[in-house]
Parts: sequence; structure tokens; C-alpha cells
Amino acid sequence: MNRIPGEQVADGEFDYIICGAGSAGCVLANRLSADPRNRVLLLEGGGRDNWIWFHIPVGYLFAIGNPRADWLFKTAAEPGLNGRALAYPRGKVLGGSSAINAMIYMRGQARDYDGWRQLGLTGWGWDDVLPFFLKHEDHENPPNEFHASGGEWRVEHPRIRWEILDRLRDAAEQAGIEKIGDFNSGDNSGSSYFQVNQKRGRRWSAARGFLKPALSRSNLKVVTSALIDRVEITDGRATGVVYRQGGETHRAAARGEVILSAGAVASPPILERSGIGDPAVLKANGVEPLVELPGVGKNLQDHLQIRPVYKVSGIRTLNGDYANLFRRAMMGMNYALRRRGPLTMAPSQMGAFVRSSPEFETANLEFHFQPLSLDNWGDGLHAFDAFTASVCNLRPTSRGSVHLSGPDAAAQPDIRPNYLSTEEDKRIAVESLKWARRIVSQPAMAAYRPEEYKPGAHVASDEDMLVAAGDLGTTIFHPVGTARMGPEGDANAVLDERLRVRGVSGLRVIDASVMPAITSGNTNSPTIMIAEKGADMILGDNR
Repeated sequence: MNRIPGEQVADGEFDYIICGAGSAGCVLANRLSADPRNRVLLLEGGGRDNWIWFHIPVGYLFAIGNPRADWLFKTAAEPGLNGRALAYPRGKVLGGSSAINAMIYMRGQARDYDGWRQLGLTGWGWDDVLPFFLKHEDHENPPNEFHASGGEWRVEHPRIRWEILDRLRDAAEQAGIEKIGDFNSGDNSGSSYFQVNQKRGRRWSAARGFLKPALSRSNLKVVTSALIDRVEITDGRATGVVYRQGGETHRAAARGEVILSAGAVASPPILERSGIGDPAVLKANGVEPLVELPGVGKNLQDHLQIRPVYKVSGIRTLNGDYANLFRRAMMGMNYALRRRGPLTMAPSQMGAFVRSSPEFETANLEFHFQPLSLDNWGDGLHAFDAFTASVCNLRPTSRGSVHLSGPDAAAQPDIRPNYLSTEEDKRIAVESLKWARRIVSQPAMAAYRPEEYKPGAHVASDEDMLVAAGDLGTTIFHPVGTARMGPEGDANAVLDERLRVRGVSGLRVIDASVMPAITSGNTNSPTIMIAEKGADMILGDNR
């Protein structure tokens, strides 16, 4: 290999180099280093999770938009959102986005994974992946056919209840959405309280669950503030990784495999800086093509959440409690003494899954009901009591892209989600706002005189509702699919069904970018399942 000026050689060779210590990377580091014969290097561009707000559940309010915790990515201006560009938060810390996300434990629907299998991806059906969900689960409920205990990934029920959410659940039932006990049995149609990745009132990130128990292993080396430049490829094989740390360039050599686990936003640009991707995109950004894979960076899917806000009276919400200094002080005391109360809150506590219209066989809308309201995450709460009925299309047909924006690893990626770019997605956006109104108009809510603050009752026609959806819509932080797997003969598939990059040996991608189609719900725990299954594949292939 040719040395580059100022370069330092990493301490020897590694069997496995993992690029990214987010949800997937932490699982991989744990599983691959369990065998003391494997020498494992884990590279993370962010820092340590030694800030209090990474661990108090409500800390997402302070972490999102903070350069200590968030990469501060932004999208390009989105035509479907009336020309708005969005903040696109991603975790900049050990644990990745699991350190700043909503903590919601959600697997999706059995139909999601059976759909992957029907695409020709052997081993990815619901019956295939359920054992990998169970392998690491530590649910507070007694074990049954859908839940397990004793694993690294802690799942608990919320430690706070709000009457406003109970009444909304009653209203949803009156609107035809039945109450169910568990979103994670393969069919999530209905309403329930979300299960959360917490342990006794503290956030349970992938770093806490998977990485920290492995840090005492002498065969695992973790390097933070390591910005991945590229994967080195020699004679068609991944042979190492070049990264930057503290103004210096380093090279780590791999005698086994290199695994990209930087996420659906960061993994594609790493591939592209390595010369893997669409030749036209690479050449336009000053990179010499080595491996032609036109699908790299394409197929971006995300759940666009539309956030109607309703004022209420005669019932408590977090807006009013937070404005009251005495109640705010009691929140702190309740958390300090009991690890309960509003400081344990996930952004959403109660959810509902419903079909937007009879044409869908399974639920295609997800509601996240919140006993609070604000203009944007990171902004202050409104000065009036209100709740938010956030709703997203679970299976959007719009497809976007993520690409590098030049050869510099520090350059922000070019993110274009392309929201609401299909007629189906536009129609479902309008239907989702109508469903929110249907729920809120039920008798169970009448006593609290709900008043639509956003978009407002004056927005009545389908055309105006679509404009309102573009004004209110924002990411719910679920980007997937940008290095998707696919069967042999699929020209735009970046990976095979064993997560190996086509045309390069010794290189895999294992994170949310591998999904061929987005799951019907929150995507963090499916990503952890993918890492669990991916680690099993790596160890099996190299046994």
C-alpha cells in the first residue's frame, strides 16, 4: 500500500473493522469480539456518551440540534414540503441515534419481512428474523412466544401516564381503532402505549446495552472522533480503512472484513469516497470509480410525520405543567427520587396504527400522540395546553437519495428525501389529516373542547390539506434503504442477501441502509436485529 503524507499506522492488523458505533455497530462490536481470537476495531466519528442528557430520557430535547450530540445534517430544499429544507438529526456519539432517539421499541409488521423474502432475499422473512429479535431482548414482561428476557436490549413500559392520552385512546376506539396490548407480535393494528428502551427510568442506548459490557475485552479497540475517509480496496478486496482523527490521517488494516455501520445517511458517502457507486456521481465529485454500483445512495425512504396540534382545556398537558414553576420543580424531584414522571418521557407515549383506506391489507398509518406541542423539536413548548397527533405514512412510495458532496469526508452529505413526490403519498397525506380529525372529533374528547391550532379548521379542501401537509411535515428520523440488499440480477441492489457489497470481497454494509423497503414502524430495533443477524452471518461465513 502507498502511504500518504502525515499518516500514522494503526496498531497492527484487525480481523474486523467496524465503521460506525451506532445501533448496528455496537451490536457488531459485541458479537464479533466475543471470540477472543478475533481482533476488532470499532471506529466512531462522534464522542463518548458521558453527557447527562444522553441518559435522562427527556434529554432528546437538548441533544437534537446540539453539535455535541447531533451531526446537524440538513436536507436540500424539498419541493414536496413547499420548498422547505429540514434539519436531519443523526446521533454523533457512541450509540449513534439510539442515544438521542424516541426510545420506542417497535419491530414493524410480519408482512414487512415476508415482503423482503418475496423479493428473493432468502432468510429475511418474519419467521427468519423473529429469533434474532428475541436473541438480545430483555423485556420486563415474562417471556412468551413474542418476547424474551435476559438479553442486552432492555424493553420496559412507560413510567408515566397522562389522562389526555387515555382519552385519545378512547376516542381512537370510538373511531374504529381497537385497543391492543402489544405492537410487537407481527400485527400492530390498533392502539397501545409504546414500549420503550429504558431501564428503571434511564435511556437504554445500544452503547449501554451492547458496547459497554464488551469494553473490558482486550481484543476490542474503540476509537472515537474518527472520521471515516474511505475503505481501501486492493485487487478487488477491502484491505483497510483510512480515517482522520485530531487533524491526522490514520490507516487501519483488515485481514478479515470491513463493515460499514455508519447509517443510511453516512454509509453511502463512505462507499462513494471509496470509489464504489454510480460512476457519474463519483466523477462529478472528484472520485475515481473503482466498482460500478449505481444503486449506492439511491432508494432513500423515510417516514414523513405530519404534526396536527390541538388546543385543549380542562385537562393537563406537559405544556401547562412545564409553565408552572412548582410543577416543574416537582418533575425534577420525582425523577431524582423515583425515576418517574415527565423526565422519563419518550417524545411519544401512546400510538395507533390504522389503514388510511380499505385498499390496504394492513395498517399503513402510525399515530404518535404526545401530551405537548411545539413548533419544532428543540423549540420551547407552546404557552397553552395542547396535544400533538403526529401521523406518518408507514410505507411511502416516494424515493430519495443520499450522496457525497465532494471528496472531503467532513463535507455534509447531499440529502434529498423527495417527500410527497408520488400521487399515492400525496393522497395518503390528506387521508392522514382526515383520520386525525376523525379521532379528535369523537365523544371521548368533547369535554376538553379540542380546537385545531395547526393546520386549522379553515383548511378544508383536499388541495389545501396537501399544502398544509407540506407545511407541517417533517422527518421522524427513520432514513433507510440507501445501500439496499437485493437478489442476483437486481441491477440497483448494492448488497446480496448476506449483506456483502457486490463486486468487492471482504466488505459488508450492516445498518438501516440495507433495508429494501422501510418497516411499518420505528426503525431502530429492526436495525439492531439486522446487526444481530449480520453478525451471525459474518461469523458463520468465516468459521
